Amino acid sequence: MKQNFSKSWISSKQPRKQRKYRANAPLHIRSKMLSSNLSKELRTRHGFRSIRIRKGDQVLVKRGSERKKTGIITHIDSKKLKIYIDSIKGKKANQQEIQIPIDPSNVMIIRLNIDDKKRFKIKREKTRVEKIK
Repeated sequence: MKQNFSKSWISSKQPRKQRKYRANAPLHIRSKMLSSNLSKELRTRHGFRSIRIRKGDQVLVKRGSERKKTGIITHIDSKKLKIYIDSIKGKKANQQEIQIPIDPSNVMIIRLNIDDKKRFKIKREKTRVEKIK
């Protein structure tokens, strides 16, 4: 287990290798880990089931203590693979408000940030190639 990264770790049942896979994953694989499901309305409109989360997307929390809360993504931590939502905050012992990190798999996108037109163009091209194969 002295290697930096190997694709074979994802198929392992051992939790230590699964943790190592997530911790040492390169950026192009980390990007896939930061994706989330779309709402049913967005699925039918855009033609795909999930997409990488972006700052400015509006999401609905589906799991955890903050369930059923909505908010806009303010920050994405690629190193920790967590997202931060503006309306979900906690308090420290000194009463200072902080944002609570949430895993992207526990949220559903209900409104997309459409500032970047290439975001959908790239996704559509990938889905077309997958359908042809």
